Amino acid sequence: MRPTFRLPIPIIAGVLMVVLPAVGGCAPTVMRGGSEAVEPVLVAAPVAVMDDGVRLPLRVFRPAGEPVAGVVALHGFGDYSNAFADLGPALAEAGIVVWAPDQRGFGRGPGRRYWHGAERMARDAETLVRLAKAELPGRPVYLLGESMGGAVALVALAAPDSAADGAVLSAPAVWGRDWMPPPQDWGLEILAHTMPWLPLEPRGIRVKPTDNVAVLKALAKDPLFIKRPRVDAVHGLVGLMDAAQHAAPDIRRPLLVLYGARDDLIPRRPTCGLLAALPADQTRVALYANGFHMLFRDLNGAAVTGDIAAWTADQTAALPSGEEAVDGDRSAFCAAG
Repeated sequence: MRPTFRLPIPIIAGVLMVVLPAVGGCAPTVMRGGSEAVEPVLVAAPVAVMDDGVRLPLRVFRPAGEPVAGVVALHGFGDYSNAFADLGPALAEAGIVVWAPDQRGFGRGPGRRYWHGAERMARDAETLVRLAKAELPGRPVYLLGESMGGAVALVALAAPDSAADGAVLSAPAVWGRDWMPPPQDWGLEILAHTMPWLPLEPRGIRVKPTDNVAVLKALAKDPLFIKRPRVDAVHGLVGLMDAAQHAAPDIRRPLLVLYGARDDLIPRRPTCGLLAALPADQTRVALYANGFHMLFRDLNGAAVTGDIAAWTADQTAALPSGEEAVDGDRSAFCAAG
């Protein structure tokens, strides 16, 4: 079970009113971008140079033959491009080029462990899409976001001038403040404004991000996977999730949303709120009865990978897994939550 605050709400509210003004000089850190304006470019390292001169480490997976499409793959919170170490080659075999960056603050990206802002992350995603489209003239390029990456994709897609042709959202992180218990929100607000540097300790939080034990063991040993994030980075993530949820009605691009019924990181209710807000005529949904949070890394990940590849190549194609949810299925799924 997730730990919860047990103080009465009036007491918490009183503490909030007293503490926050007293620490007004302390605030969550949001890192500034680079100091120079440059022409974005992909270089052979491979590295992607953003419009402010910041260099993002990049993994690229290319098909042997002529590509049919491309995706810019955005990892989740604490993770990095290694999230796509298996999915990338599988999509490349299906003729899809994959560009997977280490986003700012994560992996080998700049400003590791610090939050860089939802707007900046969405701008990076859009820049990467435009660079990818320059390499694939005449071919569609999609965003592929897992968890936090899905939230970044939603914010980027909501811009009216977005160059992305659509997106695959795998367990998108949309658990914002509208869906959180007030004590949880207030507690995070207090910590972010008093001890923004504090590393959050996950002990006592019982979640199962995937049923793939080998993946969990590898992440536990991976020094680049952030296991104890700063409070202000988590605060920034919540703000991003708010922005992603609010961006949903403005998106006018084809979407494939993937969600596992056994996901205990992003709850069902905010996910159903997202599905209700997205344009129904542009959105297809796959609900995996035995899926966890890291869907394409689950033991049944091959089925999810097949769905991603099929949709990316042809938005009208049937999903090979057979797990697509039509309107009635979605309603029943959300009503059960």
